[in-house]
This record gives sequence, structure tokens and C-alpha cells, in this order.
Amino acid sequence: MELPSAVCPCCWNKRLFAWLLANGNAEYEKLVSDRKRSLFSNLHGNVLEIGPGTGANFPYYPKEIRWIGIEPNSYMHPYLRTEAEKFGFSNADIRSISAERLEAEDNSMDVVVSTLVLCSVPDLTAALQEILRVLKPGGSFLFIEHVAAPQGSLLRRVQRGVRPVWKFLADGCNPDRETLIALEKAGFDSLNYNKFEPPIPIVTPHISGVGIKKRK
Repeated sequence: MELPSAVCPCCWNKRLFAWLLANGNAEYEKLVSDRKRSLFSNLHGNVLEIGPGTGANFPYYPKEIRWIGIEPNSYMHPYLRTEAEKFGFSNADIRSISAERLEAEDNSMDVVVSTLVLCSVPDLTAALQEILRVLKPGGSFLFIEHVAAPQGSLLRRVQRGVRPVWKFLADGCNPDRETLIALEKAGFDSLNYNKFEPPIPIVTPHISGVGIKKRK
């Protein structure tokens, strides 16, 4: 497959990142496939995925769900539509909006999904409040996210040092973002997660889990 052709200087990194995600993500998926299969096993109803990228999660989704994808990087969309068609989601609803303004009704989603996305949303607190807003009472937020390494560790210092370049090249990703702390403060009725450390550079450790919105 050819590399992406030239684009305007302000967009080339987004286009390159989309191409790399579509063509270089297979090894990472091998590391998390069992975890995703378990996490998404009871997916149902109206499902909103924040930052689906190039569609890596489609193989784990049941065909019966109504899927909406929030993907602000439009260079992801051709890959995303191809994967949606491949796995039987021809009616996939892809929207170029931000996680901070989901444009969905209050209490309308059974499940919200986020995998390796919260690191890159500009306003994490606002995005988490939007997730809670659109979830139905008792609805689930399913996530797999990388989080900052422990304070004082060598890896944490590396994450902090490479952040400016990493953020530019990886479509806004902050390798040292305190995502777990933000999740704990967001206001979920319950938050259950596991921490794991995939053998990849910079963006580790990871957490996977479920946040439940309070029932009325």
C-alpha cells in the first residue's frame, strides 16, 4: 500500500497517523484481543464509540447494536467505513464532532466505548461529563486506556519529556495524562478496572474497565 500523498502542512500528521493506525496496529491488537473480547461481550442497544479511529473494535461487536462513531480526524473515515462494511455495520453513523460535544440526547445511550482515546481529547473533564450525560441511567462506559506511569519513575520522566513531539505526531496523544484520576473523579456510580502493562514503549501502563452511571 502506498504512503499517503502530500497534504497541507497543518494536516499531514493527522493523515499519516490514520495511515499508520490502519496499517500498523495488528501487533497491538494481538496483545489486547482477549481483553476486548471479554469487555465487549455484553454490548447491546445504542452504542456510541468515541474515537473509533480506523475501526479496530468492529470485530468484537455484535451485529445487533446501533453504532455511532465520534471521529474528529476525517482522514480516519475511509478506513473506518471500510471496516464497518467488512464486519456488517453498513449503517454505521460516523460523525466528525468532538468528545466534548457529543450531540446526542440526554440518557440516550446504553453503552459508550473508548479505547486509547481519552489521552487525546482536549478537555478530558468535559468529555467525561458528556459521556455521563448521554448514558442512560445504569448505562456502561467501557474503556481501555493508557495512563501515566508512576510519579518519580524513569518512564514518567520519559513520557513528560517526549510529550510535545508525541502529541504532535500521534494526533494529540498525551503519554503522561492522569486519565485514571480523572475517571475516579468523574462521578460514575461505580468504577471497576484492571491495570496491565503491555510490552510497548512510552504509552504504558494501561487500564481496562467499566464505569456505571447511577440509576435514577
